[in-house]
Amino acid sequence: MKEDVFYGKGMVHVKEDYPDIYEAVVKLNEAAYTGKVLDYRTQKLIALGITASNSDDRAVKKQIQSAINEFGVTKDEIVDVLRVVLLTSGNPPFVKAMRILYEVLGD
Repeated sequence: MKEDVFYGKGMVHVKEDYPDIYEAVVKLNEAAYTGKVLDYRTQKLIALGITASNSDDRAVKKQIQSAINEFGVTKDEIVDVLRVVLLTSGNPPFVKAMRILYEVLGD
């Protein structure tokens, strides 16, 4: 089961003060993560790659933690995703994501 980790810290205020906007984001999340063709685990790995390519430290950490906690994704599987990030987005986002991976793993 997927967790709703699609929003940042600021979303808590939106949920409280603007529930209509919050509900729209929830529905968008549900529409994106359908598992109709690609299962949610695969979609999670794609999300990790996209997030890593964007070099967003907090989001990369959340995606890594979520992939490990929800699906038992292994270090080697995450590194395979990050290899594609290296190829498509370059060394800086790759190295940053590798650092975060090792922080999450405690290595």
